[in-house]
Amino acid sequence: MNGFERAVSSFKEGFSCSQALLSIYGTQLDLNREMALKVSGAFGGGMGRMGETCGAVTGAFMVIGLKYGKTRIEDEQTKEKAYSLVKEFVDKFKSRNGSIICRELLDCDISTPEGMKLAEEKKLVTTLCPKFVQDAAEIIEQILGVVGVV
Repeated sequence: MNGFERAVSSFKEGFSCSQALLSIYGTQLDLNREMALKVSGAFGGGMGRMGETCGAVTGAFMVIGLKYGKTRIEDEQTKEKAYSLVKEFVDKFKSRNGSIICRELLDCDISTPEGMKLAEEKKLVTTLCPKFVQDAAEIIEQILGVVGVV
């Protein structure tokens, strides 16, 4: 399996979209899988199931941060590189999916009991979200040149 197939598989096994991205790609950037799963765990469902920024997107942002995160106060160039890559990622993700907002991607607000019920009835998480995870993974591989490993 390639990286994006591993990310989709991780999601289908029961990890959130954010966990699927960070646990597969973070390991290549010196983050162990268990810590990746913990750190990214609260970002699924549009950040804590609030329907905000898609977890696949926030997971990808974390991967970008791992590779290009600023670690010294004076390192503005690195920060700008990370911000530039986040914008590039968002542009590519939006061109494929129209939005980075979970409730817009699902056309359903999973932050409400009614919306969650509708999402479950329509099986939105199992039918739509794997594509968002795959798209995020493909874009991360493209812009960072990383390949997901377990």
